[in-house]
Amino acid sequence: MTAPYASDPQRARGRRVQEEESTFRSSFQRDRDRIIHASAFRRLKHKTQVFIEHEGDYYRTRLTHSIEVAQVARTIAGALNLNQELTEAVALAHDLGHTPFGHTGEDALSDMMAPFGGFDHNAQAIRIVTQLERHYADFDGLNLTWETLEGLAKHNGPVTGDIPWALKAYNDTHDLELGTFASAEAQVAAIADDVAYNHHDLHDGLRAELFSTDELAELPILNMCFAEVDRLYPGLNYYRRRHEALRRFFGVLVEDVIQLAQARLMTLQPKSVSDIRSADRAIIRFSDDVFDDLKVIRSFLFDRMYRAPSVVVMRAKVTRVVEELFPYFMAHPDQLPKQWRKDVEAINSETELARIVSDYISGMTDRFALQEHARLLSGTPQAEMAS
Repeated sequence: MTAPYASDPQRARGRRVQEEESTFRSSFQRDRDRIIHASAFRRLKHKTQVFIEHEGDYYRTRLTHSIEVAQVARTIAGALNLNQELTEAVALAHDLGHTPFGHTGEDALSDMMAPFGGFDHNAQAIRIVTQLERHYADFDGLNLTWETLEGLAKHNGPVTGDIPWALKAYNDTHDLELGTFASAEAQVAAIADDVAYNHHDLHDGLRAELFSTDELAELPILNMCFAEVDRLYPGLNYYRRRHEALRRFFGVLVEDVIQLAQARLMTLQPKSVSDIRSADRAIIRFSDDVFDDLKVIRSFLFDRMYRAPSVVVMRAKVTRVVEELFPYFMAHPDQLPKQWRKDVEAINSETELARIVSDYISGMTDRFALQEHARLLSGTPQAEMAS
C-alpha cells in the first residue's frame, strides 16, 4: 500500500509521445526496463568513478555504482511507502550522462565545451534519454514518463538560475517544472546516490591503499562502527573487520535518512505528490548531525583519495586524452562513425558541431577513449597508463 504522497503510475503525466499502455507493466516499470536495455546503460560497465578502468577489476564502475544506488533507493522507498519502480528508474538512470574517466573527464570536457554552452552530466542524461538513444521506430530517446524525466532533471534539487543548455532545450518543449522539488521517489534516488558513494569511496580507497583502516576508525560515525565490531568480534580478521564496520556505516546513513523522512512526513502530513514538490525544502535528506559528520569524511576523502599523488597523475593523463580528442574531431568530423556523420551533415554552426562531438566523446567508455586516442593521435597517454 503506497502513501498518498507517493507517485501513482495510474495518474502519471504521460509520455511526450503517446503510447499504448502495457497490459502487465506499469508505466514506471516500463521506464526502468527501457533504461536497463539502453546502450548508454550498458556502457556504464566500462566508465569509472575515481579509478581508471584498467587499474583493477574490483573498483566500482558507473554500472556497479548505479546498481548499488538502486538497491539503497528501493530500500528507502519501501520503508516510506513510496513507488519503488519510479525510484529505481531514476536511480538506474542518474549517471547515464557521465563522461569517461569520472569527474576528471567531465571537467576536461566542460573546459572544451565552455565556448559552446558548457557540459553538465545531469543535463546530458536528459539529452541521452530524450534524443541520443535511437532504437525505437516512433521516437528518438526512450520516451520516458514525465515523472522519470523530472527526477533526472532535478537530481540535485530545483534547477534555477543558469540552466544548462541541454536541459533548457528539452524543457522548452516539455515543461518539467524545474523550479520545484522533485517527487519523493526522485529525492530518494538522489540521497541513495550520496549513501552509495560515501560508502564505496571509502572501500575503494582502502583497496587502493590510499589510507589505512586505523585512519578510518578515527573518523566520525566510523569510529562508532569500528568500536561496535571490535566489541562483538574481538580479534576479527583485518578484511572482515573493515567490511563489518563499513557495512554498519552504510546502515547508519540509510537509517538516518529513513528516520528523518518519517519525522518530516509526520509533521507536514502531505496529501499528494504535489505537496512534496511545493514543500519549502527537500523531504528526503540527512539529519544535520550526520550531514556535518559526512562533511568531515568527504574532506578526508578529498585530501587522501581524490587528490592523492597517484590519482592526480592519472587525472592529468586522462585529461590530456579528452583535451586532444575534442579538437581532433572538431577539425576532422569525417572521422566520426557513420551514424554521427549524418548528424554533422545537417548542422549550420560550429556550436552544433561541438555539441555533436561532445555527445560522442561523453558517451565513450574509458577503454574506448584510450583506444581512439591511440588510433587517431599516436596515443602516448595509453602507453603511459600501462607504465
